[in-house]
Amino acid sequence: MDPVVIPILVAALVVVFLVAATVRIVPQARRYNIERFGRYRRTLQPGLNFVLPVADRVNTKLDVREQVYSSDPKPVITEDNLVVNIDTVLYYQITDPRAAAYEVADYLQAIDQLTVTTLRNVIGSMDLEATLTSREEINARLRAVLDDATGKWGIRVNRVEIKAIDPPNTIKEAMEKQMRAERDKRAAILHAEGERQAKILTAEGTKQKDILEAQGTQQAMILRADGESKAVELVFQAVHRNNADAKVLAYKYLETLPHLAQSDNNTFWVIPGELTEAIRTVTTAFGDQSGGAGPSVSAEREDAAAADVADSDKDGVGAPEIEPNSTLALDAVAAADEAAKEAAAAVSDAKAEAEAAGETRLPGRGRASGT
Repeated sequence: MDPVVIPILVAALVVVFLVAATVRIVPQARRYNIERFGRYRRTLQPGLNFVLPVADRVNTKLDVREQVYSSDPKPVITEDNLVVNIDTVLYYQITDPRAAAYEVADYLQAIDQLTVTTLRNVIGSMDLEATLTSREEINARLRAVLDDATGKWGIRVNRVEIKAIDPPNTIKEAMEKQMRAERDKRAAILHAEGERQAKILTAEGTKQKDILEAQGTQQAMILRADGESKAVELVFQAVHRNNADAKVLAYKYLETLPHLAQSDNNTFWVIPGELTEAIRTVTTAFGDQSGGAGPSVSAEREDAAAADVADSDKDGVGAPEIEPNSTLALDAVAAADEAAKEAAAAVSDAKAEAEAAGETRLPGRGRASGT
C-alpha cells in the first residue's frame, strides 16, 4: 500500500468523527441538556444543532409532551377511621428541561409521594360519604398543591383525577344494602304516587260520568214532563172543544178503575168514594137513551150492565176481598161494602127506570120505525 494513502485515510476518519461529534439532531418535542466539561451549558431545541466535540456532551433527553402517570392504589384513612384505597391519574408536562433535570433527582417519584401525602391530608378531613361524593373538590385541592410544589421542578400539573376509591368489603355490602333500601323506597313512593293519581283520575271520571248522567236524566225528565203537559193540554182542549158532558167523563172514569188492580205488587186497593156517583151517572145516561132503542135493546143493555157489575164483583174489581193480614181499617171495609151495595142498588134502580121508560115510549118508537 502506498504510504501516502494511510495518512489520508486517518485524516478522513478523524474528520468524520469530528463531524459526527459536532452535529446533534434533536427530534420534535424533545429537549437535550448539554454539559460542557460537566457543567450545564444549554438546552438543544428540535432540529440541527452543533456542539463542541469532546467538550460538550448530552446529559439528559427529555420529552416535553404531556405525560400520563398512573399511581398504584394507596391506603388512606378517612375522618371516620375507615381505610380506603385511592388510585389517582396524573397529567403533567415538562416546561423547563433544565429544572426537571437538575432541581429534582426523580420527578416521577417526587410527584407520586407528594400526591399520596396530599391525599392523606385532604381525605383525613372528610368522612367516607364526603369522600365518595366530593371528587371534584379533592381533584382541585390536589392540583393546587401539586402545581405549587412542582413549579420549581419545571413541571406543570395539568390535571389530577381520582380513578378509583375502594372502601372495605363490609362497607361495600352496607352501602349496597343502603342503596337497595333507597331504591325500594323510591319505588314504593312512585308506586303510591301512581295509585294516587289513578284513584284521582278514576274519581274525576266517575264524577263527570255521574254529572253527565244526572244532566241527561234531568233533560229527559224535563222533556217527558213537557210532553205529558202538552198531552194533557191537548186532551183538555179536545174535551172542551167537543163539549163532553158528565156522562162521558163518568164512563171513562169507570173504564180506568180496572187498571188499578193490574199490577202484581198490589195486594189490595181502595174503591174511591165517587164510584157510586159515576155508576149512577152512567145508569142515568142509559136510562135516558132507552126510549130511542126500544124495550128489548134497553133490557139487553141493563142486563149487560148488571153482568159487568157482577163480573167485576167476581174478579175483585167492584168489591175486592180484603186479606186477613191487611192493614186496612174496619171503617174502610165498611165503606167498601156500603159502596158495593149502593152500586148494586143503583144498577137495579137504573134497570127499573129503563123498563118503565121503554113501556112508555114503545108506541112512538113503533111509529117511527114504520115510517
